[in-house]
Amino acid sequence: MSQKLKFMDFCAGIGGGRLGLTNLGLECVAFSEIDPLAVNTYNVLHDSDEKNYGDLTKIDTNKLPKFDLLIGGFPCQTFSIVGKRKGFDDERGKIIYSLVKILKNNKIPFFILENVKGLISHDKGRTLDTIKELLENAGYDLYYNVLNSLDYGVPQMRERVYFVGIKKGLCKKEFKWPRKIKNKNIENFLCDDESVILPLDNVTFNKYLNNKYNKGKYNLKEILSKDYLVLDTRQSDLRIYKNKVPTLRTGRHGILYVKNGELHKLTGYEGLLLQGFPDEIANKAKNAKINSNKLLSQAGNAMTVNVISAICKELLKCIEEETNE
Repeated sequence: MSQKLKFMDFCAGIGGGRLGLTNLGLECVAFSEIDPLAVNTYNVLHDSDEKNYGDLTKIDTNKLPKFDLLIGGFPCQTFSIVGKRKGFDDERGKIIYSLVKILKNNKIPFFILENVKGLISHDKGRTLDTIKELLENAGYDLYYNVLNSLDYGVPQMRERVYFVGIKKGLCKKEFKWPRKIKNKNIENFLCDDESVILPLDNVTFNKYLNNKYNKGKYNLKEILSKDYLVLDTRQSDLRIYKNKVPTLRTGRHGILYVKNGELHKLTGYEGLLLQGFPDEIANKAKNAKINSNKLLSQAGNAMTVNVISAICKELLKCIEEETNE
């Protein structure tokens, strides 16, 4: 059954969700993404020739191809601290209604949706209640949970809420969330031989180390003595991590790491690896000369491949049990 399942990729970004599904043998029939730069990267990474339906709020649902599973990372910014938590007051926050329309009109058996952890507490839980009601009233058994990418084979602290939907009455077996797995060594991810080395006399960095929050707190020589120590400079106070990287986000370029006694800037290629894209696919972006900073932003907006694969494996267990009866 899993080999025959077809899916459509909505709010596709650069296709992290797509890759999580195709890794398990599912077939992508089309996608929907409005950012032209993301579409370009999507096509490069996946050698995609499927149709892009663009703005999903304007899609004629009668013209969509037939598919079994809808996957979508509907806009996170409106429910996050970064997006000032505007929620449904922001037009992007209403995309969930268009996704539900597609689910209902096209009678889609399964879905996987992703959003930021902040969605859980947004508007004192009322936003989550609205989304749950929408999806359940559309005819689905609904499961949701917060998972951290750190627990599924990549050293990135990335908590996201995931929703899994199964058409009511379709599967007798209850969906179970995937178990955590052992993480890989961080050096397998911070390995770009084209990473930019930050000069130790860099004026901006030294001002940062000596601002009122950090002055006297850190010994640069000691920091540089520890390979693969990760430095997050996005806020006034320096944050240091061992064996893990803070959440990648769109527009976040303040992550440094120590290697061979030098400070390296996290690259777009490394951002892809931290999101579970394998080396052979991440290299396609390099070969296509996609700007590293833009690629890092796009990686920050992607789904983690490993997490989607782990979720889908559990979903397939429910589906295959029904098929085998």
